[in-house]
Amino acid sequence: MTMRWTSVFTAGALALATIATAASAQTELRMLWYNDGNEGEVMQSLLDRFEAENPDISVTLDVVPYKAILESLPVQLAAGEGPDIARVTDLGGLAPHYLDLRPYLGDPQYWEENFGPFLDWLRAPGTDAIPGFMTQLTVTGPYVNKTLFEQAGVEMPGEGATWDDWAAASKEVADKLDIAIPMAWDRSGHRVAGPAISMGAKMFDENGDPALVDDGLKLMAQKLYDWHQDGTMSKELWGSVSGSTYLGANEDFANAQVVMYMSGSWQVPQFASTIGDAFDWWAVPAPCGPAACTGMPGGAALVGIKATEHPEEVAKLMEFLAQEDQLSDFYGETLFIPGHLGLAKTGVDFATEDPRASHALKTFAAAVPGISPIAYKLQGYVNNRVMFNAMISRLGEAIVGELTLDQAYERMTDDVAKQIAEKERK
Repeated sequence: MTMRWTSVFTAGALALATIATAASAQTELRMLWYNDGNEGEVMQSLLDRFEAENPDISVTLDVVPYKAILESLPVQLAAGEGPDIARVTDLGGLAPHYLDLRPYLGDPQYWEENFGPFLDWLRAPGTDAIPGFMTQLTVTGPYVNKTLFEQAGVEMPGEGATWDDWAAASKEVADKLDIAIPMAWDRSGHRVAGPAISMGAKMFDENGDPALVDDGLKLMAQKLYDWHQDGTMSKELWGSVSGSTYLGANEDFANAQVVMYMSGSWQVPQFASTIGDAFDWWAVPAPCGPAACTGMPGGAALVGIKATEHPEEVAKLMEFLAQEDQLSDFYGETLFIPGHLGLAKTGVDFATEDPRASHALKTFAAAVPGISPIAYKLQGYVNNRVMFNAMISRLGEAIVGELTLDQAYERMTDDVAKQIAEKERK
């Protein structure tokens, strides 16, 4: 009897030891994450799928407030600490802390082909690193109140229409229906940049240095100035704040007080909720200029962290998440624009029954392959905020009559030079 229980205990101890050994052999990864909506739940489902296929790796999703991503994560990384993987929005600013996945990937060319334009946002200057991929791509572009066009009996401009075409059509609708604001743009240098590039703005000189003011920028600035003077745009909107202060017109558009609204893809979930089916809010392709028909890109990325003790396992997880099957599910369930060129071309089945939201998402997704290389370069430029702020603050002063346009151009150039020099001294 004693010998039999001894055998049972021995067998049990061996089983527990085997389990403990297996557990200790499992690699544990931590992913730092923040949520805009339901994307944390969707990511967790993908991590569950990964763990089922890779039982030797476990992944913990640490969901934190966005403020922690902005303020706490950089401090951790500077100290050589932090998670194995993180979702970030300061794409180029944290580049020195990113893990280069390239040596561990089975097919780096897949990443170059599908994430190429966005990889430049994440790379340290002068490298060909593959740090991660975009979890969320945003694209600037306009919405129109399609219902107002129909009520006014005005035909909406078609594909290839210019900003002048849309401005005239919006003004015609507003005049016929007594709508307060024919056209509104977010008061943002980022929002102005895409149309300016369409007009021929280069943003950089032949050496790659910032050169904000050129004929293309002046052409767009003149149009914005004229539209504010002739009533196509409202001085009360941009004139209600000063400096580089951002101001959106989303509430005015949602209240059917705006015919055309220049903003971006991030408004889709909000409009689906605040407008619903009150009227047909319709996203339209970026209007054209002589050089392009482009908006500005932006978004958030998932990156490996250089300080990880498990670079191979990090790369294995990132390679799994970056495949089309996983990303198609992720983008579709979160209603995010694909930051993957292949999916942008083939399309994503977005999980919404709202035909306006579905149309808007498809419109913005379809715009990704046509975004100007200059727009990608500007978005990845470490001092782009300096350029955006100079552009909108000085243009705003000209619109309200505090400066002439020529004076505004001079001060834009001076602002950029002084602020970049100051940053470089620190």
